[in-house]
This record gives sequence, C-alpha cells and structure tokens, in this order.
Amino acid sequence: MSFRKTGARLASSLSTWGLKTLAHRPAANMPGKIALKIDPDIISEEMSKIAEGSIVVVGTNGKTTVTNMIADVIEASGKTVACNRTGANMAYGVAATLLQTEPADWGVFESDELWLARILPQVKATYVVLLNLFRDQLDRCGEIDRVQDAIISGLEHSPESTLIYNADDPLCAIIAEKVENKTIAFGVSEDMHLAQNTVADAQMCQRCSGMFTYDYRQYGQLGTYHCENCGFARPKLDVHAHNVTFDGGITYAITDTIDSTQATMRLAQSGPYMVYNTLAVWTCAHELGIDNETIQECVSAFDPQNGRLQHLAIEGRPLLLNLAKNPTGFNQNLKIITADPGKKVVAFFINDNEADGHDISWIWDCDFEELASQPELVVYAGGTRKNDLQLRLKYAGIQARLINSVNDMVDTALDMPADWNMYAIANYTALPAVRAALMERADSAEVATPREGKLSVTPAVIANTIPPIQQEPLRIVHLFPDLLNLYGDGGNLKVLMQRCAWRGIPAQLEQIHYGDEFDISKADIVFMGGGPDREQHLASQEILKNKEQLATYVEDDGVLLAICGGYQILGKNWLMGDEIVEGLSIIDAETKRANKGFDRLIENIALVSPIASHPVIGYENHAGRTHLGEGLEPFGQVVSTTGHGNNDTSGADGVRYKNVIGSYLHGPLLGKNPEVADWLIATALSRKFDQPVKLEVLDDTVELNANDFMAARLIK
Repeated sequence: MSFRKTGARLASSLSTWGLKTLAHRPAANMPGKIALKIDPDIISEEMSKIAEGSIVVVGTNGKTTVTNMIADVIEASGKTVACNRTGANMAYGVAATLLQTEPADWGVFESDELWLARILPQVKATYVVLLNLFRDQLDRCGEIDRVQDAIISGLEHSPESTLIYNADDPLCAIIAEKVENKTIAFGVSEDMHLAQNTVADAQMCQRCSGMFTYDYRQYGQLGTYHCENCGFARPKLDVHAHNVTFDGGITYAITDTIDSTQATMRLAQSGPYMVYNTLAVWTCAHELGIDNETIQECVSAFDPQNGRLQHLAIEGRPLLLNLAKNPTGFNQNLKIITADPGKKVVAFFINDNEADGHDISWIWDCDFEELASQPELVVYAGGTRKNDLQLRLKYAGIQARLINSVNDMVDTALDMPADWNMYAIANYTALPAVRAALMERADSAEVATPREGKLSVTPAVIANTIPPIQQEPLRIVHLFPDLLNLYGDGGNLKVLMQRCAWRGIPAQLEQIHYGDEFDISKADIVFMGGGPDREQHLASQEILKNKEQLATYVEDDGVLLAICGGYQILGKNWLMGDEIVEGLSIIDAETKRANKGFDRLIENIALVSPIASHPVIGYENHAGRTHLGEGLEPFGQVVSTTGHGNNDTSGADGVRYKNVIGSYLHGPLLGKNPEVADWLIATALSRKFDQPVKLEVLDDTVELNANDFMAARLIK
C-alpha cells in the first residue's frame, strides 16, 4: 500500500469520526475531499473493494431516487452494495462512500453530470444509467452542450461501460450516438396524453441544427421526435413502457425487445417522471438478471426518507415533501399537486447558495399559472429568495405569504379544517432544513383522529376585477420564443401583460415562432430574449432576413426590449464559439471575445439607470464582451460590488437608443424593476395614440421588496 493511499485513508477516517462524533454532521463529502487531496487516485484504488461490478447513475432529475431504488433491488437479490445514498454526488461523495464502506459485491453511485468526466474514468462502471438532461444551474453548468461533453468524455474514458439511456430525450440520444460504448435504449412507446408546459429544453437537432418535429411529447423535450432535415430521430427502443395508466398510482407494461421479456410495473407514487425513473431501474436490474418479482417488491416498498417524494403525517394530517431545483422538476411537482383532489396548503422554498446556483431566474420558466387554477389554495414562500418567489407567484395570479420556516406553514395548516392537505417543495440546499423541521414533528405512528382546526381561510388566488378599457389593444410581440427562451426571459412578457391587465389596458401577446411569417408592422412593443448559441444563431438568421423591417420599426421610435443574445444581435456582430456572426447593425455596437478566451461574466448585478429611481437588479451570464460605439448611452451604470455589464472595463450595462433598451440583465429584468416595465408600456402607449400617457400607479410592494433585498446584498 502506497504512502499516499495510507495517508488518504487515515485522514478520511479521522475526519469521518470528527464530523459524526464531535460535530454531529453527516460525513458524506469532506472525508472524500480530504482523501482526494492527498491521493487523487483514491477512488480507483478503493474500487478494489467492489467484487462484481458497479453502476453510475447520472442525469438532471431523479438521480437520487433511481440510485437508491437500484441499490435496494440489488440488495434484495442477495448481494451487498456500496452506495452514496444521501446524494453526495461529486467525486468527494463517491470517495467518501468507498472509504467508509466494507467490501461489497456491487457499487451503485450517483454522479453529478459535470463530475462524471472525473468519476467514471476511476470507477470504470459496468453500467452508466443516463436519465435525462434539463436546464439546471445555468450559472454553474452553462449550456447543456457543456454537460453533454462531460458525459461523453467520461464514457470515452470508460469504453467498457454499457450506457443505459432515456431515448425519449434527444439530449441523451445524441450522446448515445456520439460514443462507441454499448448502449441500451429505454423509453415510453406511446403518448401518455399529458398537459404540456411552456418551456422545453430541446427544440433543435444537435446533429444538424434543424428544428425537431414531435409526434407527441410526454413532458419537457421527452417524446417521439425526428428531424426532417437530417433524419435524426428517437432510436429504436430496446426496453419500452406502454399501456400507461394513472389511477391514483401508476400501472404500465414493459417489453424488453432484446430477450422478449414482458413485465408489469405498479407504483403507488404519482407523476409521469416516475414511469421513466422506475423503467430505468427495471432495465438496469433486468440486465443484472434480477427477476421481475424482486424488482416489483422493491419498487412497491420504496419509502424515501430523504425528502424526495416523501410522505409524512403530522398530527394525522398528510404532507408531501419533495425536491425541485429546475423548471422541469418544479412543473412535475405542480402537476402532482394540482392532480390531487381537495384543498391545498403549499409552501415553496428557494435558496440561492453555491450548490443551488445564484441565478434563480428559472422560477419564471415554472408554470405556477397552473397552480392558480386551484380554487381552494393557500401558498407560502420561504428560503433565502422568498421575496423573488412571492414576486413570481404574484404574476401567476397567486398571493403568497412569506415564512421563515416550514413550521410557520404547518402551524397555520393544522389550525385549518382537516380537509386541507399540506405540500412542501424545496430546492437543493433548502430541502435538508425543511425536512429536519418536518421530521421532528412527524407522527411516529398512525393517529386515529387527525387534528381538526376551524381557522377561516382566505384563498391565495388573486382575481383581477379591473374591466379593460375600450380601446385598441397594445400589441406585444415576442420574437422566437421557441429559440430565445433562456434564463426566464419569457417572464418579461408575463410582467408586461399583467401590468397592463391590472390597469385595465387591453393588451395582446403575439408570438413569432421559427417558420412563421415575420410581421411586426402593427407591433407596439417587441421583445427578444437570449438563447443557447445554436438557437441564437438560427434566430439571428431569420431576423437578418427581416432586417429592414426591424430597423424601420426602431427608427420609427418603436419600443424594443432585447436581453442578452437579443441585445447582441442588434449590434454589428456577435460570437458563436470561434465564429464571428453578422448582426443587424441597428445599434453601433460590437460583441468581441474576452481577453482570456471563454471566461464568462456570471453574477448578480445592480445598475443605476435614468429610467428608474430604484436600482435596477438582475443577473448576468454571458461570454461575449459588448462595446458601444461613440455617443451611445448605456442602459445603466454598474453600482454593485459584483457584476460587470457590457464588458470587463466599462462599468456599464446595455444600451439606450431611441426607444430601444438592450441589456444583459436576466432575472427576468422587468420582475424586480417595475419602473422599467412601466416605461416600456407608457412609451408604447404614447407612440400608439400620439399623446403623452401617464400610467395609473400600482401597488408594487412585492416587487420593491424583492428589489430592496437584492440591492442591500449587492450595493455597499
């Protein structure tokens, strides 16, 4: 045994003892981090403890659930397992698991997507299970291409690993196409007839940059797809689910086309994502030779105690606790809540710690409007960014109450009549504290008579009673929402539409998608958001074809808001990797490469702008450096201790030209900055009716509280 390995083991053991015994903390990561610092090869060396093989589970959503289910099934088959069951999924967590475990037959490890490139070459897994890829922590992970590259790199350095992947996800299917590993494709072979959400993460073919056509979607980008340009399509399914029924739980049939095995799966859980999770478990377990009965028994007995789809009772009253950390996960939680019958008390918790990602603009891509359809609903907002949550919910038509702890929600709910059910949904770092508080109060045995309260309840859904003014509607045009839809930028349209509705101003939202006729001749406000490079390039090509129309609109004092990629397109050129792409030249600006290459400017940011009396708050995440021509005014000057704006040196963000605002600020920009939204509306109305317009003052307490909270953080 080498000196390094001995030192790593000793240091890991000491830190494990100290954390558990003295600090009373889980030793899931730190012992592994210390060991890897001493011996970078400790994972591969400790894999000698694993006798038969190993499985690595990776993907945006469902990793912890699937990892634990696979481990349960293998243990039920009579084998011993080493598993990072708590979800410590970076290399530190895998190392700590191996160092703390006894020799085992199988290793089952959850891996963070970006860390797979470091973990898999050391683990050399027998199987890699790839569940899905959705937008998640864009400030840490960047575009999905970067995540895919990390997964491909890991597989290339572990060529003997068999890839079991979700072929219904084109972002996973393209990975399977690019690697030489043996692959097994699973998916759902028929339409589950699910209501669709507004944002999907894959509209374009990554093989040729054409647009996908879907025969049907399940949720997000999952479904049956094909590209008419190059022929890329969902691969033939080796294992497929069919005859899916939702009847309180889920029942579906499974066919393995490799060996013609037939099986039936029954789940107590709800939510279509559990079809994919359990199908992945079945596919992996079946590959290991485990019988259907054992798999079904483990799935039926699965009782997560880690906050993932965990059912509790407090004084006899049911509560569902779950994790949600990105739009797709949140939307699936919202569907679970809305599908349940009865009255609902819901608490959402959002933190913005390092492990969560500091950018929470993604909450505007969540379909909270779906929740507003519930007639008997009470909603709470908690976590470090509870003000932003309350703001987002306001624009979904929901009045949320701020809370400091989940106990605040529980205390009030228990005072309500017993037919009000409780739900707590939290993101990554918010979940442990929420779960700990609930577990302290959870019933240890069934309560014969649930607590019955008599508190009178005021529903959270806000009814807009302002009748619209009888006048021609304000036409708001959203350019290419199917391509330029990152970072919650579509939330800017929600803000504009609601602020018009609250004043009785008739407004009409028109969307121009890829392939639609481009006509903004009757537009009053035009919006362009940001998108991944591939999508931004396609959108810019379409807009360039209509350059004169957009330029005429701008020169005629048309109101235009352009964010990030949309802002770059307005200039002379912008960057796509190493390629300099022609812009519209509507504004005198150029976007250039950073002096250090691909360094991105990523951080919360605050500006002072002549358009607003309050600081303008947002979040920037861009690689290009935009330089304004002489005489052009920026949108605002940077006054925060973090953030850069247009480039590394100007100390300013965006541009103001005629009635155009260009900015790098996501958030979305208009959410916490209602004065900017009202400037756009008032300017558009003044142009439309050729007379000055003064808007009715709205109650912006929620908006300004969210603004004040971040301003206090950012401006010293």
